[in-house]
Amino acid sequence: MSIQTESRAALKDFIALLQEIDARWSGPEWNLHSPEDIVASHRSLMHTLETCLIGFFEQDATRPDFRRIVTPSRKLTGDNSDAIYFDAPVSAEHAYVIHGSMHGAAYFSLTIEEGAEDGLMASNTAGVINDEKLDIDNNGQFTLFLGGKQRDKNWLPLTPGASRVTTRHYFENATCAAREPDMEPRIRIECLTAKAVPAPPNDASVAAGIRRVSNAVRSRTLGMPPMVKGPLPPFVALTPNEFPAPVPPGDFGLAAYDAHYSMAPFFIGPDEALVITGRWPECRFGNVCLWNRFQQTLDYRSRSVSLNRAQTLLEADGSFRMIVAHTDPGQTNWLDTEGNLFGLVFWRFFLVSGDVETPQGKIVKLADLNA
Repeated sequence: MSIQTESRAALKDFIALLQEIDARWSGPEWNLHSPEDIVASHRSLMHTLETCLIGFFEQDATRPDFRRIVTPSRKLTGDNSDAIYFDAPVSAEHAYVIHGSMHGAAYFSLTIEEGAEDGLMASNTAGVINDEKLDIDNNGQFTLFLGGKQRDKNWLPLTPGASRVTTRHYFENATCAAREPDMEPRIRIECLTAKAVPAPPNDASVAAGIRRVSNAVRSRTLGMPPMVKGPLPPFVALTPNEFPAPVPPGDFGLAAYDAHYSMAPFFIGPDEALVITGRWPECRFGNVCLWNRFQQTLDYRSRSVSLNRAQTLLEADGSFRMIVAHTDPGQTNWLDTEGNLFGLVFWRFFLVSGDVETPQGKIVKLADLNA
């Protein structure tokens, strides 16, 4: 007879959750109908599981660590090939100091999120500061305070529901920053009000960690209804190959206040290509990337699946023309689908000045494109 502990009960519940995810999320209820769909869902689940184990099992808002959210081999919830993200748990009961660096980024911000306690997905953004509002020294270094007494600069209050902070470093380089180890910024967070020595792990704390992981995995799978069934943010469209006007996301959880987003599915036949035309707006950072249906970037280590402004070859009039296709069309600005007939196209523009032109998509026959 096995010894019964709170941690064993939590682990049993977690195993049952994984079985439920396999039965529901990896199936017709989430519009998955082919063996390829099921395999892709299992890969996405493994990435989510790894992220949640790293980010939530040993979580302590009195001793937080910044942990890189996504990497070239661990992707979820809309990662970006030109961005490096970190997050850490916080609590309004404490005060914190962050020491960081721009590290050559075109844009940096930190957002405070509510509703992310106990591993849950953030419900809304409660505060944000970007590099325009930070005092940064000549070497790109900065110090930022969270919570505690109000300060004149480099400070953000922590709202009563504050539970997590996320940092964003965006780069506009000739190669994708997220795949380059040397591009990872140095950033650390310290709780200024923590007690001297934490209690050692015990049954209750290990069980709580397992439940946090379980909550995190659930909220990023079963807690995210298929797009056709759930309410959509204003920057998301369901019509394939037609982009909505880029707009700020508001306080939408996991989003940046000072961005304009636009997302639409692509659906491209085996002998077709999607031609996208438009102009980059005046902004601090802009890029477009291809995701699979699980909001994971395609393989930016080996393929051209994203373009930022530095990587885009422009037409004589300053506009761009991009080609989304399954094979190399032999033209500039190719976005490689990896052979996926269906996926997502996501645009990001940060700190926009003036109007943002909506990119236009048109399906053409590949043979006509190369004629």
